[in-house]
Amino acid sequence: MSPIYLKALEIQGFKSFPDKTVLDFGEDITAIVGPNGSGKSNISDAIRWVMGEQNSRQLRGAKMEDVIFGGTETRNQMGFAQVTLVIDNTEHIFPTRDEAEVAVTRRYYRSGESEYYINKQSVRLKDVNELFMDTGMGREGYSIIGQGKIDEILSVKSGERREIFEEAAGISKYRHRKEESERKLERTQENLVRINDKIAELELQVEPLRKQAETAKKYLVLRDELRVLEISVWLEQLQNIRAAKVKLEADTELAAEECRRAQSALDASYEEGERCGQQVRQNDMDAEALRAKVSGLETAAGEEESAMAVLRTGVAHNEESLRRLEQELADSDSRRSGIQSQVDGKLARVAEIDRQMARMQEQLDELLRQAQELADSAKDAAADVETLRAQEAMAVAAAADGRAKLSAITAGAAEIAQRRQTVGQELAEAREKLENSEKESKENRRALRDAQEEAQAAENVIQGHSLRMDSRRKKAEDAAAAKLKLTMDAAALDDRIRLLTEMEKEYEGFSKAVKTVMQAAEKNALRGVHGPVAGLMTTKQEYALALEIALGAGMQNIVVDREEDAKAAIGFLKQRDGGRATFLPLTAIRGEELRDNVAGEYGFVGVASRLVTYDPQYDNIFRNLLGRTVVVEDLDSGIAMARKFRNGFRIVTLDGQVINRGGSMTGGSVSRSAGVLSRANELERLTARQDGMRAQLCTAAQQAEDLQRDLQKAEYELQVARDQQHKAESEVLTLQTRQDHYDILLDSLRLSCESMEQELAGFDRRDSEDEARIREVQAAIEQAESNAETLRRQAQEKLAGQTDLNDAGDRLAETVSEKKAAQAALLAEKETALRGAEELRRVQEDMAADRAGRDQLAERFRADNEKAAAEIAQRQTRLDELQQQMSALRQQLEQLARDKLALEARREQFSREGRQLNEALLDATQAESRLQRKLESSAMEEKQLLDKLWENYELSHSAALEQRVELESVSKATRRIAELNREIKALGPPNIGAIEEFERVNGRYTYLSEQRSDVEKAKEELNGVIEQLTRQMTEIFGQQFKLLNESFQETFLELFGGGKAQLELEDENDILSCGIEIKVQPPGKQLKTITLLSGGEKAFVAIALYFAILKVHPTPFCVMDEIEAALDEANVVRYARYMRRIAGKTQFIVITHRRGTMEEADVLYGVTMQEKGVSRILTINLNDMAKELKIK
Repeated sequence: MSPIYLKALEIQGFKSFPDKTVLDFGEDITAIVGPNGSGKSNISDAIRWVMGEQNSRQLRGAKMEDVIFGGTETRNQMGFAQVTLVIDNTEHIFPTRDEAEVAVTRRYYRSGESEYYINKQSVRLKDVNELFMDTGMGREGYSIIGQGKIDEILSVKSGERREIFEEAAGISKYRHRKEESERKLERTQENLVRINDKIAELELQVEPLRKQAETAKKYLVLRDELRVLEISVWLEQLQNIRAAKVKLEADTELAAEECRRAQSALDASYEEGERCGQQVRQNDMDAEALRAKVSGLETAAGEEESAMAVLRTGVAHNEESLRRLEQELADSDSRRSGIQSQVDGKLARVAEIDRQMARMQEQLDELLRQAQELADSAKDAAADVETLRAQEAMAVAAAADGRAKLSAITAGAAEIAQRRQTVGQELAEAREKLENSEKESKENRRALRDAQEEAQAAENVIQGHSLRMDSRRKKAEDAAAAKLKLTMDAAALDDRIRLLTEMEKEYEGFSKAVKTVMQAAEKNALRGVHGPVAGLMTTKQEYALALEIALGAGMQNIVVDREEDAKAAIGFLKQRDGGRATFLPLTAIRGEELRDNVAGEYGFVGVASRLVTYDPQYDNIFRNLLGRTVVVEDLDSGIAMARKFRNGFRIVTLDGQVINRGGSMTGGSVSRSAGVLSRANELERLTARQDGMRAQLCTAAQQAEDLQRDLQKAEYELQVARDQQHKAESEVLTLQTRQDHYDILLDSLRLSCESMEQELAGFDRRDSEDEARIREVQAAIEQAESNAETLRRQAQEKLAGQTDLNDAGDRLAETVSEKKAAQAALLAEKETALRGAEELRRVQEDMAADRAGRDQLAERFRADNEKAAAEIAQRQTRLDELQQQMSALRQQLEQLARDKLALEARREQFSREGRQLNEALLDATQAESRLQRKLESSAMEEKQLLDKLWENYELSHSAALEQRVELESVSKATRRIAELNREIKALGPPNIGAIEEFERVNGRYTYLSEQRSDVEKAKEELNGVIEQLTRQMTEIFGQQFKLLNESFQETFLELFGGGKAQLELEDENDILSCGIEIKVQPPGKQLKTITLLSGGEKAFVAIALYFAILKVHPTPFCVMDEIEAALDEANVVRYARYMRRIAGKTQFIVITHRRGTMEEADVLYGVTMQEKGVSRILTINLNDMAKELKIK
């Protein structure tokens, strides 16, 4: 027998299998048969589905939900489908798994959720696909062969056959890796383009920022020296002020110290009191935990006592059974002893008969010698008279033999009659005992059925609670998942809002000049600046792209109050080399809207200025920019409108194409990145969503908490129901043990009755045979005597004159006849004795076999009793331990009660001390307050200096002390401060931000340059990997294709009984992409491509190809769904026998209607649909049946 790879298939709720159905596969070939529509192919679909099939059409369904049992007129639909595939891995067909057995499970719910498990561990679909990859077993492999797979082989397009050959060649995993590498290479190329664009942009900013940074650094050096001098002078003054209040501070510190001591004592008292309270609470919690443990131990002790009672009941029943068996064995031994005595007597009689027959043979030999002498003395008598005498002697001897046989038969019949009476009495006693035992068994079975119904009722309750708990757990998990998802969504939303807000704040997407002006305006360095045009308007998202194109560079125009404000901003940009910008003074800009009546035109959306929302004070600005621009739906309607109005205004489509005034057109692709207007719209939309999402998050959190409480309640109810079930199951176990005893006893009694009935039936047959033999022997005796009399008369007539010789002959013949009769009688008696001894031996053998069975049963009872005694001892030990633990826990409870009283007393003591310390603290605080008010006047002077430090340099006193330097004199420091102010003024307004901006831009430029090198290196590595994989795939596929071609040629020749076949690559220079042609020449026909064959020939060729693949790369198991349907009977037999030949390496599961396939199977699974819409499984093991029937 070949190794068993596919061990079992478990189906529940899948298609027509609502109930849990298990198919065990333990033979080389398993056939699944049944009428059309009974659900045979659903087994093949179940195997395909559990291996990861995602296409519902491959499973003969419109959608994946169709795999779940949909219900019938009498059954409700199920909520999920589950299939488990158990595969033997002892030969490591899955190299990544070390387990000896791999169980793959897939579960699908009507909600659309899928779950995958490998050995009960949750995994991803990808893990299941990778497990089966290149084993030939996956959903893309050739382990499941149905009509669809046959169609792939028979496809007119040779390129569509590649998948099966690639799987067979073992390059699927390489192609998967190559495709993954190519996707990575594409992403890498996109990253490289994006990095190059950013580097080019940064190169334009680095050098101007470098010059501004150098000027700013010089300014910072002077400013830092000024800062140090000013801080040092101010600190010197501050030191003089503080020297005067040292004594006052010392007094205040003493008072504060007194307050702290009083506060510390009060805090310590409160802390001790709180600690005592915490200890009391902990004491209560410990006591409650101990009481819970005691309750649990009491429950466990009760369970142990119940289990021991059940075990003792079983032991008592076993001992009663042993006593009965021993009595039966004693009776059986007595019967065997009597039978043995009879056997010995008959064998002794046979020996005596042998001795008598030997002596009689000697006497016969002497008589024959005398007859010869008599014949010699009568030589003158006629030869015919001698012949008559001899014939007469033989006839007389034959009659004597018959009478001896008749006597032996009569004696044997008497023995049988005596044995029949004995067996009949024993049978009557056994039947009476059987009837009584059946009554007792019936009463016990009724009690057992009642107990089982009670246990089943408890089980139903548990199932109800389990379903409720599972439902609540599912809801709780869903609620927790929803809460987590909302939390993540809210976090993502906050991050996006923060990012967009930061981009708005940093004016991301605007030019350098706009950023410079707006940053200066925010610091009040420039006045009258309102902002860029894009920041002063809003619009609907659907118009954003069209308006961004319509405004173009105008989005970055800066709106200011007056021309003077624009002039100041331009000067600011010139001083700081900040670039160029366009300014729109509100006092100067005038605008007007389009006056042509275009509102009714086809495709018209609106005048651009009316599609935006803005403050009325900017009306002239937006009329000027957008008043003569029309937005239309598409370019066709725009062209028609431009022709009608002679290109008198600009037209923009919703997708960003432009027809300029005068007729020129601008268009093409636009950037997918969000523009300034889109960003503003998104920020507004996300901000509006934020509050709603937070409310949803609060609701989800509350719902999750409520469902968790419901789940805890359901768990408690389930535990109570399980306790009830345990009690009912104990009763069932007791009654079941008793019923097992009755079943064994009844089987033994029935076996004894059957044995005695068979013995009586044998007696009846023996009587019939004896009667027939008696009639036959009597007829033979009469015939022999008649013949002897006739011969005697004839001899007397011929020898009338030879009286003396005649008398001597008569006497001799009579003596011979007597001896012959005696010899025949002895022989008949010997045969009867031997036959009786043989029958008695058979009875002994039957009784010995029965005794062996009873001995085994008795030994089993003894073993069960020993095992039960050991378990009772273990449970008694466990019970003693539980009682000891309960005693210890009760002592701990008593100690906790005593500790609680002591802790309550201590807590009251600390409460009294706390009230006293609180009064002392109040006195100390009042004293400190009086000293503190004296310090306030001194602190005001100190604060003025500290405020100056903070207002000018944002330094605290401690931070300023770190920057203080020793001064020669305060006057010299003051003069140097004046000089530094003059030098700083001469430098002009510095761009301090240029330093940080230069470092940022330069750092990013360096980082991106390094990143570009890394990406280019990764690109080279990916190209190398792809080339290596391509080489490996080409080499492997070439080698394997050659092997497959050779195997196909050999398999075709064996299946078709001749002919030729070959596989051809359409382009041998591109073996990884070209099609594969199948050419065959059946016996007696011309060479053809597969498309020119008949339907049956096509199917047989496809089967030959699959067998060839299995011979080269045997898959552990193969499921074939009616692939031989198109074959005639002769080819079906060939197909089945060939499948048997290769079953040594591949386990076959065949779904079929064909007799030839069924005859070759080891096991037949019959699929029936006795209940409409529900499939059932029947099993026939043909190998076991053949052994029982002794069929070779």
